[in-house]
Amino acid sequence: MSVSWPSPVVLAPLTKGGTLPFRRLCVGFGAQVTCSEMAYAHNLARGLGRELALLRHHDDERCFGVQIAAHKPELGAEGVRIALEHGAKWVDLNCGCPIHDTVKRGMGARLLQRPQTLAEVTRAMVEAAGEVPITVKIRLGYREGRENAEEIGKRVQDAGASALIVHGRTREQRYSRAADWEAIGRLQRQLDLPVYGNGDVITWYEAEHRLKISGAAGVMVARGALIKPWIFQEIAEGRELCLDGPARIEVYHRLATYMKDYFGADEIGRKRTLFFLSWHFGFFCRYLPLPRETWEARSLEHPLMQTRDASPSPHQLDDPLEAMLADGDTDLHRALAELLWASPSAREAIEAASALAQQRRDEGTAPRSAGRVNSGGWG
Repeated sequence: MSVSWPSPVVLAPLTKGGTLPFRRLCVGFGAQVTCSEMAYAHNLARGLGRELALLRHHDDERCFGVQIAAHKPELGAEGVRIALEHGAKWVDLNCGCPIHDTVKRGMGARLLQRPQTLAEVTRAMVEAAGEVPITVKIRLGYREGRENAEEIGKRVQDAGASALIVHGRTREQRYSRAADWEAIGRLQRQLDLPVYGNGDVITWYEAEHRLKISGAAGVMVARGALIKPWIFQEIAEGRELCLDGPARIEVYHRLATYMKDYFGADEIGRKRTLFFLSWHFGFFCRYLPLPRETWEARSLEHPLMQTRDASPSPHQLDDPLEAMLADGDTDLHRALAELLWASPSAREAIEAASALAQQRRDEGTAPRSAGRVNSGGWG
């Protein structure tokens, strides 16, 4: 049984970033297929509240999936049953997470080195799911030069999975190399089940190009969505939105409002909101307008997610608000999070942010580089 998703563009499972409020924000920009953060199946089976909380979703998430990590068939099956009890419309097995804590437990990317176990877990999940689709998310292999995605893909297909989602790097590469969409394309041609590609998509025209060269069934967006949650609207409409500073502050205020709704407006909710909002600004500050006419040629040579050429223009840095929003200073990110929490409306948030930006300009505060996006365990 193949997946029957309403859109070929999928929001990736994002550890720490893929909270319900953030997914709700992405849905507002057109994300139709969303996924939980990775949940450990053994913790779900133990009934741990913090793990079960990952399975909550908003009513607007009409095609919500749950990603689980499991290294034993019985745990994979139990994880599926619990996910379905919480309303999952599809369940994904994580076989690509590169972080040490997951790998040392025999889960995530470690399963790429254990194809038979991976197939057994997949088959158990498929049997437990009934008519609900089971997908498997992998990397090209564990080590460069020893890629085994083709073998894994065939085993997953034989085990009854509905789709394969492929992050176009190995576990050891993490994010140090450009994602290999040609390899993703070869997998799509070799397999009978749909293959969704993942890696280095931050513009609508890159998504268009990746799908064209690979023939993949769709694209899963991860860091691109963290930098600009409106990427789903851009891909759907085939145009760059190029949101200015005030428009982005309105988006970030909306996220703060969703977090306040979800985490609560008390002191505990405030602490959680400030923690997550500050973290998100570590990605928001990397936003740049990347119109097709200026950037497409370079994007064909090297992914814009990876390039060092994409940096704020002098015009942007001349604008105090734009310069502040491009600042990589973590203390500033905390201040912006507090500003958003305290602002009753988007208009007041924009006014407060503009005033803070001008104050920093008057004081001669030097911005810090946002650097390159090279974090997370999404795979």
